[in-house]
Amino acid sequence: MSKSSSDKRHFIIVAVLVVVTTVVMGIVLNGVLELPVAASVQAHTVDWLFRVHMWLIAFLFALVSVFMVYSFVVFRRGKRQDEGEHFEGNTTLEILWTALPLVAVAVFAYIGVVTLNTVTSAPPDEMVIKVEGAQWLWNFTYPDGTLSTNELVVPVDQNLTMQMSSKDVIHDFWVPEWRVKEDVVPGLTTTVHYTTDKTGEFDMMCNQVCGLNHTLMIAKVKVVTQEEFATWQQAQLVKQDLQTASR
Repeated sequence: MSKSSSDKRHFIIVAVLVVVTTVVMGIVLNGVLELPVAASVQAHTVDWLFRVHMWLIAFLFALVSVFMVYSFVVFRRGKRQDEGEHFEGNTTLEILWTALPLVAVAVFAYIGVVTLNTVTSAPPDEMVIKVEGAQWLWNFTYPDGTLSTNELVVPVDQNLTMQMSSKDVIHDFWVPEWRVKEDVVPGLTTTVHYTTDKTGEFDMMCNQVCGLNHTLMIAKVKVVTQEEFATWQQAQLVKQDLQTASR
């Protein structure tokens, strides 16, 4: 077999092994690293980007490991001590391994910018809820300012804007099922946007170490139907009025 045919055979074998390894690693990474249930429109966007990165990581791992292991096994030192043919550089190869990573970085930078814009842009017709963090509890004030609670109840299929502030130290608003999180900073109003698309009960937690009872700074989040939300809101207003009258 000529040297040229032998080289092509090696490259074909390596290419097939890279594809197979990429597929196997991609399935493993996306299967083992299980994500929480996605319960917002933004969560689906974040999950998609996460999965794309997992496939890129699988490909890069395969590209490096397959070439390395194949070279160790096939071209290991044997009884023959013949030296390989001397050559200096390969212009085509050098252009490719410079241009292709640049293109990949540009593509992923564009995807990242578009994704960031998607998950941070203010939705139309949003419900604005004021969130106040304090050691070690959360308080939620609804749009008209007449209702304030320690649990977050919102309707499904609703655009939400959280306007957040802190009474003491830096906290972090995070509902894992909604994916996107945002710091809650004293002396500053920060915002984060969500569009709920799944009913259920979730935990909202502080994701920034904020003191002794940081791990206990958890609030219940309930995503309910529009009718259930209206009923809950009315019941809370009545309860609040009774508590005010009894003082």
